[in-house]
Amino acid sequence: MEEKRIKIGILTSGGDAPGMNAAIRAVVRAGEYYGAEVYGIQDGYKGMFEGGKYIFRMDRRSVTDIITRGGTILGTARMKDFVKDENRLIGINNLKQLGISYLITIGGDGTYQGAKRLTELGMPCIALPGTIDNDIPSTDFTIGFDTALNTALDACDKLRDTSNAHQRCSIIEVMGRYCGDIALAVGVAAGAEVVIHSKETFNLEEILAEAKTWKAQNKRHALVVVAEHVTDVHELAREIEEKSGFSCRATILGHIQRGGSPTAQDRILASRMGHAAVLAALGGRGGIAIAIKNNEIIEIPLAEALTAKKNMFKNFDELMHILS
Repeated sequence: MEEKRIKIGILTSGGDAPGMNAAIRAVVRAGEYYGAEVYGIQDGYKGMFEGGKYIFRMDRRSVTDIITRGGTILGTARMKDFVKDENRLIGINNLKQLGISYLITIGGDGTYQGAKRLTELGMPCIALPGTIDNDIPSTDFTIGFDTALNTALDACDKLRDTSNAHQRCSIIEVMGRYCGDIALAVGVAAGAEVVIHSKETFNLEEILAEAKTWKAQNKRHALVVVAEHVTDVHELAREIEEKSGFSCRATILGHIQRGGSPTAQDRILASRMGHAAVLAALGGRGGIAIAIKNNEIIEIPLAEALTAKKNMFKNFDELMHILS
């Protein structure tokens, strides 16, 4: 009698992140290698709810040449009503009708919350951290963070060139939602004078005092990196220029940080995590998240994945003070 092949669903949800396609590719190809069937789900949890044409079989050819591409070939959408259990159960039924017994989800904290509840309702999920914000506490790094960081760093380097020409301060707002990891990392990498990565680290008087020294030192340029949701960067630029006499301009990088071809680090991380997710499904392990800790790919229960403590950049404030 022919052995029944395990069927695995895969979706991407929430904000897109560079490297999601590399993870999809890894799941599809690892699944095929180990004898599993992989089904793509278009437009995240919305596609799972809609069923029908939104759920389709994938094979090696489905993921040819996608490892270099940003975004997600499966698409992503937000469906507010999916938080209702009756809608989740419709989605689960759509998968079970096709014989799908495990679901791999790629996304951020909202995706993890959905995966946790789906597991509790009878569809074992395996969550991969796909978000540029790096705000999933169970993992050192998320898929997409490194690419977003390098995009922001490239912008900082370019703005430094023009700031130097005009003897100017550039204030750059980076993304990260309510997590300051991009701001901290890019601040160190770009050699910023000031990094404001949270409301707790925003002290206007200290920043203005620092800015007043730039004119006295005859500095040609200064760089201030600010995490989003902390302060109005255009107002901050006006205050610095008015109080210090140092010319100042603000730039909000915005969603450009989400796009672009993923870096080698994100492609490798996504590939390792996608492979690990397939192995977990084949081993009968659902209700877990895949993470990387100290460069080791690990599994952690979904119930713990959003409550674990992480502080990858805990010494960066001190490092910035020493190096600026």
